[in-house]
Parts: sequence; structure tokens; C-alpha cells
Amino acid sequence: MAGRTGLRRELWARVARKLVWMILVLWGITIISFLVIHLAPGSPTDMETTLNPLAGEAARQRLEELYGLNRPLYVQYLDWLSRIVRLDFGISMSADARPVMDKILERLPLTVGMNVASLLLTLLIAVPVGVFSAVHRNSLADRALTVLVFIGFAMPSFWLALILMMLFGIELGWLPMSGITSFGYEALGPLHKVLDVAAHLAMPVAVYTLGSLAGMSRYMRACMLEVMEQDYMLTARAKGLPGSVVLWRHGLRNALLPLITLLGLSVPGLIGGSVIIESIFALPGLGQLFYAAVMARDYTLIMGNLVLGAVLTLAGNVLADFCYGLADPRIRTAPQGTRG
Repeated sequence: MAGRTGLRRELWARVARKLVWMILVLWGITIISFLVIHLAPGSPTDMETTLNPLAGEAARQRLEELYGLNRPLYVQYLDWLSRIVRLDFGISMSADARPVMDKILERLPLTVGMNVASLLLTLLIAVPVGVFSAVHRNSLADRALTVLVFIGFAMPSFWLALILMMLFGIELGWLPMSGITSFGYEALGPLHKVLDVAAHLAMPVAVYTLGSLAGMSRYMRACMLEVMEQDYMLTARAKGLPGSVVLWRHGLRNALLPLITLLGLSVPGLIGGSVIIESIFALPGLGQLFYAAVMARDYTLIMGNLVLGAVLTLAGNVLADFCYGLADPRIRTAPQGTRG
């Protein structure tokens, strides 16, 4: 009982340390991001005054006073931080003047859905390909897969998107090239609505998947090769266990540990990697929203997107630690100071 109590206390202490670390890192990210976006050339008032010949300096000053841009920078940051603590992301500085949280929440499902779907497809393809290449290393199939994945790794995502649009959208006419729904979408039945959305998202999800498939499969191959040379794999074979059991139960589980770290670090790509793809395919997601906010110098909306990206990054690290514990029970019970 005393041992369980000690492990429980250690677990809660570890969680508390992790939360404090996350809060401090998030605070530092907000400070740096706030300074960088205000040091960049341009201002939210430029779109409403510079392009309007009837707007003079007085109009610019009134807008700066309305947005609070005439105050010292540290005062602006403290005011923004006090609202963020209350989960109030403020009002967008664009013409619609909508709450930033409403804008983010209406775009979030599309971006997260596409990236989760592509991540699952990547894992379903990359893990078997990496294991196959490791088991049949230096064979003709392994070399062919190596060439293919390196071609995919060197292929820019925007170029691949344009190639898919030309092939499947223009030449074959199989898939729509932009947007998320077709004309007359509301008149379709439930099944046809799902198929229509799936057709619109097929090419963007394919670009996401092919872009990350190369690196993930090569990483899996390297991890599997390293695991196959460990002593416990030789011991399992010496005990007479079937090859499939040795490979998938003993080898794959340990080879997935480094891959979990890579997956945790890929979480920020939910926003950053979506900017180009969503702009090319005209998808109303977070990437397109972030791009429009940067072009308009919409400070509050930019900070809202950056905070979301930072939270996703930190959450990815915590999720990676949790998945480590699921994959390797030794990590759940090892004291904090004994981890290598």
C-alpha cells in the first residue's frame, strides 16, 4: 500500500511539474509572438486608411485609439494577457469585427479533420512499409521503395497539389478542385452530402499524406532495423517463438517509441502546414484564416492562431509522454530522475 501511495504521489508531482512547465513555456511564446508581430511592417489601420483616399491622418488616429494601438506596447500586451487568462481572445480587427474565438472555432473542425485523417492514413501506410523495408533490407523491393519515398520527400507540397489538380480535376474530371461542397449541396441526401465533401477533400488529404509518408516510413525503417539487432529479439527467436510474433509483438512495439516523439512534434503542422494547401484548394480552414490575418495585420486574430498552435505543440508533447507510457510500462513506473 505504501508503495502504491508513493507511486501515486510521484505521478501527481510529475503532472504538476509538467503543467507548470507548460504554463511558463506558453507565457514565453506569447511574449515573443506579440513582440514579433508588432515589429513587422504594416498596421491594421493600413487596410482602412491607406487604400481609402478619403481617410486622412485623423481617421488613422481614431482607428488606432479604437484598437488601443496608441498605447505603449507593454500595456497592450498586459491587456491582451488579462483577456487570454479569461479565455477571451478579443475582437478581430478586420472589417467584420467578429470575436476571434468564433472565427477559430468555425474553421477548426475542417483543419483538424483533414490532418487527423491524413495522419491516420500515413500511419496505416508508413508503418507496414517501414517494417517491410527493414525485414527485406537491401533487396530490390527495399531499394524501389527507397527511391519512391525519396521522390515523395523531395516533392514540394504546392507542386504536388497542382499536379493532382491538373490530373484528377482537369484532365480526368474525377474530383472537384476547390471548396468543400458543390453547388446544390443542400438539396443532396445525407449519403450524397458525405460523398460530396469526401470528393472535395480527397486531393488535399492526399497531399498531406504523401508529404509526410516519406519521412515517416524511412523513420520507421530505421527504428525497426535498430530494434531487430537487439539481444531480446535474438532471445525471442531462440525460444522458438514464431517469426511473426517476434516481429510484430516484440519488435514493432519497441520500434514505435521513437515514432511517438515524431508524431508529438508533428501536431503544430495542423496550422502551419495547412496555410499553403488550404490556400491552393480554397478551403475555409485555419490555415487560410491565418494567412488572411497576416495579410491584414489583424493582430488579435494572429495571436489567437499562434496561441492555438502553441497549445497544440505543448499538448502534442504531453500526448507523446502519455503514449510512451502506454507503449512501454517501464516509463510509467520509473522515477523521474532515472529516465535517460
